[in-house]
Amino acid sequence: MKPPPSPSSWSEAMGADHDQEDHDLQVALVRYQQWTAQSGERALVILEGRDTAGKDGAIRRITRHLAVRHTRVVALPKPTAQERSQWYFQRYVEHLPAAGELVIFNRSWYNRAGVEVVNHFSTPEEQARFLEDVPAFEAMLIGSGIRMVKLWLDISRDEQAKRLNSRRSDPLKALKISDLDKIAVKEWDGYTTARDTMLTRTSTPLAPWVCVRADHKKPARRAIIQHLLHELAPPSITKDVNKPDPDTLFRFEASAIGDGRLER
Repeated sequence: MKPPPSPSSWSEAMGADHDQEDHDLQVALVRYQQWTAQSGERALVILEGRDTAGKDGAIRRITRHLAVRHTRVVALPKPTAQERSQWYFQRYVEHLPAAGELVIFNRSWYNRAGVEVVNHFSTPEEQARFLEDVPAFEAMLIGSGIRMVKLWLDISRDEQAKRLNSRRSDPLKALKISDLDKIAVKEWDGYTTARDTMLTRTSTPLAPWVCVRADHKKPARRAIIQHLLHELAPPSITKDVNKPDPDTLFRFEASAIGDGRLER
């Protein structure tokens, strides 16, 4: 009988398995995009989360081998005076996917339910109207044939502080530093309340929120790609793709606010 593997050899084996799985997921994403180019499917992915939650890194991992021609990442700056006078959703509509496209919103119209709430960038009346309007707006998009996935990346207070400190000490991350970083720490509880309201009011059967526990980047990114493939790709592509780890990625339900799955 062979002796049990040592902890180090077991860890190395698991690492090799994950490396192979990550490679296979990238291949599946490429196959998915080949399929969309032929089928004309339109896909919209919304990525939300606190500052430093890992949205940029997740997007880089998703788009790593995808064709620029069929993939767009949208990260809009603050609205201009003209845009502030328009229908709130108007500046986002022009970026919606056309046939064969995957569009990823790195923050989206949900700014109105998060950043704008905490920083008073819009009025309480505008925020209330948004929460009333967004389920119907998203239902129209889905009704038009757009496949939509909404992801909330959730991190702990300690992990956020660690990542913010890393930004300040690493010159390669200088472009990520903003005046809102200090507010993100100071207003942790305010952002938590806004998150809870947003998820509760805007997670619908047609457009549910899916939560990702993102303190550990690699498992989070792996789970995100697995989920996107199962939601967007046909069975011929996903038949060998594992389902995401439920301890890492789960569909939002009200009980997650108080049972420890979402950070407080």
